Amino acid sequence: MHAGTNPNGSVKSKPSVAAIVPAYNEADTIADILQALLGCRDIDELIVVNDGSSDATADIAASLGVRVVNLYPNRGKGGAMKAGSQVTSADILLFIDADLVGLTDAHCHALLEPVLSDKADMTIGVFHGGRPATTLAQKISPSLSGQRALRKEIIEDIPELEDSRYGVEVAISRYATSNSIRVEKVPLQDVSQIMKEEKQGFLPGAKNRLRMYWEILKVLRQK
Repeated sequence: MHAGTNPNGSVKSKPSVAAIVPAYNEADTIADILQALLGCRDIDELIVVNDGSSDATADIAASLGVRVVNLYPNRGKGGAMKAGSQVTSADILLFIDADLVGLTDAHCHALLEPVLSDKADMTIGVFHGGRPATTLAQKISPSLSGQRALRKEIIEDIPELEDSRYGVEVAISRYATSNSIRVEKVPLQDVSQIMKEEKQGFLPGAKNRLRMYWEILKVLRQK
């Protein structure tokens, strides 16, 4: 984004950007995610929030020179996102899931550009053309997407976000609707996500999926 000018003629500085990756046992995919983010010139700071992982997630992130925030015990996705937002002074936050397939620096730029240029206060990334199951899921409910760029004050203003766990995306989307936040959907061509059943085995993955749906439902039921 090119710098603009203020009414007094001074040059506006470009908003600072922090990319935050909440991660729990994502050693198989996190390196590819971080490489894509490191290649995006819009990003000034990159933070991995290691949410109680028992694998090499934190070590892999640290080996790439990325700042790691360790949370023990696990706080859930909402807690991890809140913790990441609290350790940066950046103006704009880019949240990216750690288990994506096909993410590139171009996708990251596409998510950030509308917020950087003040065309939107928040963007939501929607899978397109990737794996049919994940693409269909986001067509049905794009508000559940974990890929977002938004102004930091939005995260700061959402009450009890740290307690929302897997319901965090619903909480953010509902807050945006209730507060006239300008939201733009951004297609993420050929990006998909590894299913829980694939990462954890069918039965453990299915159990965690049911828990995820329950946590989402809890947020939806809140007034």
